[in-house]
Amino acid sequence: MAAIQVTPYLLTLFLISLLVFPASAIPLRRWKSLDTIKALNRKGPYLGLITVYPPEEDAFFVTGAFKPHPRHPFVDLSGRRFRVGQIEGKKAIYVRCGMGMVNAAAATQQMLDVFDITGVIHFGIAGNVNNSMSIGDVTIPKQFAHTGLWDWLKPNGTMGTNDVAHLDIGSYNMPKGDGSNLLGHIGYSPEQFFSESGTPNKAQRLLWAQITDNWLRLAARLQGMELERCVNSSLCLPEKPKLLVGLRGSSANIFVDNAAYRDFLFRTFQVSSVDMESAAVVMTSLSNGFPVIVIRGLSDLAGGQPGKNQIDIFGPLAALNAAKAVIHFVKTLPGHAS
Repeated sequence: MAAIQVTPYLLTLFLISLLVFPASAIPLRRWKSLDTIKALNRKGPYLGLITVYPPEEDAFFVTGAFKPHPRHPFVDLSGRRFRVGQIEGKKAIYVRCGMGMVNAAAATQQMLDVFDITGVIHFGIAGNVNNSMSIGDVTIPKQFAHTGLWDWLKPNGTMGTNDVAHLDIGSYNMPKGDGSNLLGHIGYSPEQFFSESGTPNKAQRLLWAQITDNWLRLAARLQGMELERCVNSSLCLPEKPKLLVGLRGSSANIFVDNAAYRDFLFRTFQVSSVDMESAAVVMTSLSNGFPVIVIRGLSDLAGGQPGKNQIDIFGPLAALNAAKAVIHFVKTLPGHAS
């Protein structure tokens, strides 16, 4: 599927660049990148691997599972480095997208447009909002919601007809008082989802983006796998981390470190993890018709812990457990062999 998109995209990019700039004005590195991409795509297809920020990348590469391409180990595009190689003997292209929904969607779309990709594996760390789970656990959700589309209403405002949930800020006043608050209310809206399988330029109303079913079934085989328990020789978790498949996750451009909001998300949306990118990666992949899965290690309690957030302490461990789960998941995937 992806190979059909690659040639027209590159040809269009080439023609536009010639119309806008003389050939002498196009940087040499851009020409080299286009040549490299063309050569790589002839040898495709590839799995797409996407993390967010350096600690997740470090945890992935420290495993040694990713073997760089001997001639073309990376391609630099738009400020991002797309690394080319193999994982478990299967061809893969990896990129660190950067924090937030915009970065996640942009990097995913660029990967799908430029390279011959068969599917996307997104992984990293997340906050835990489910009291039945623990730091160090790995979650592979079945659904993701973008919980960052808000209608911020007046104190006496009413929910819009499109809103799917409601947060009354006044109900969190301390002391309680009469419950009124000038910040009013927040109404949560669903996404507008555009898909190549739908009518062009016509959005579908979407709250829950579904992870690809057959990949989720493959991931279910990972339950019970051994995960790391210790940060170092002197700091270990009280219990063995576990891997759970089939829960719900939420994403927004919000780093959640607030117990009240954490509980609201769990009660209202029944999500178990929160992050700032996954929903964007999932929606972009599905919009383009590609399979996608998300694997996140739980690094903190999203404000549910007393004192300081523990992401700096347990983040590397959570990232390593997520990376290990990715490696085991890739083993289960058919095809993509070198």
